[in-house]
Amino acid sequence: MIVGLLKEIKPSENRVALLPAGVELFVAHGHKVVVEKNAGLGSGFPDEMYRKAGAKIISTAAEVYRTSDMIMKVKEPIKQEYRLIREGQIVFTYFHFAASKELTEAMMKSKAICIAYETVQKMDGSLPLLIPMSEVAGRMAPQEGAKYIEKTMGGRGILLGGVAGVEPADVVVIGGGVVGQNAARIAAGFGAKVTILDSNLQKLRYLDDVMPKNVMTLASNPYNIRKSIARADVLIGAVLIPGAKAPKLVTRGMLKDMKEGSVIVDVSVDQGGCIETCHPTTHQNPTYVIDGVVHYCVANMPGAVPFTSTLALTNATLPYAIEISTSGWEGAVKKNNEIKLGLNMAYGKITYKHVAEAFNFKYTPVEEVLN
Repeated sequence: MIVGLLKEIKPSENRVALLPAGVELFVAHGHKVVVEKNAGLGSGFPDEMYRKAGAKIISTAAEVYRTSDMIMKVKEPIKQEYRLIREGQIVFTYFHFAASKELTEAMMKSKAICIAYETVQKMDGSLPLLIPMSEVAGRMAPQEGAKYIEKTMGGRGILLGGVAGVEPADVVVIGGGVVGQNAARIAAGFGAKVTILDSNLQKLRYLDDVMPKNVMTLASNPYNIRKSIARADVLIGAVLIPGAKAPKLVTRGMLKDMKEGSVIVDVSVDQGGCIETCHPTTHQNPTYVIDGVVHYCVANMPGAVPFTSTLALTNATLPYAIEISTSGWEGAVKKNNEIKLGLNMAYGKITYKHVAEAFNFKYTPVEEVLN
């Protein structure tokens, strides 16, 4: 199989989907790898490293698409890429289809084989290809909150950890999954007073045991959310339903209860956001203000730390990519239920239920697209 590696083109996206070491593994399994020029440069991996590992460097994305049987990316294809994707071509990347009807319709039209990092799922329910980036985004969220609550950045002018004789900031985290846990730990490390809300009582008991003493757990319901965000200096949205749109747990009406100059960091924005007033922003223009509340809603937060993010991501994705390329997508789906759950679309048919439900499109069970 010919595997194609693309240079990411979303604003300030410096991650890359495959390291030179991964090229060596593909070659060892009998595959060919073509790499778009400067694909790894933003993460610190120049073309010469890929060339030495056995890859062929190609000058344009169009040629990579034309040449490759399987495309590896970090972020979903964007408008100028839609026409380059061929019927039956495997695209292995983060898609987050439920957040974009345009992307969903474009990939249906392309009739590509779309395997989404974010819905590859283990038997225990964990999401092995989402976890690394959730860890990065979760740890970044309090860092960004601390930055934008500074007065010079439009915030209230509060130091997250306070000082002797001065109270620390209140940080509220909605969601106790990987993002929420990492966000709570980092915020607690800053010295903030942290509240983490989740609807799963078993998870709250676990968090109560393992979190630092300045982290309080609270059952997630509308009353507790309203009460918590009213005192929040930084509010972090960390809610995920695999492959589906995030529920809107904080409404526009609730914003009036928040302090002026407080900061929202909605990590869920990739899946539509769990805060009603959030819409995707970029690293170049990361924030906007609604009702006096600063909103930070960058949809590719880990792209700001590409070296760390690329290493963490490729450690997780490479074994699956090798299996897909070696067995073919149908063989991999038949043999590996984790990859089967990652298959969101094939030949124009939606094979992941939450994506179909997001737009009232027809759902086709995976078995019906297999030969």
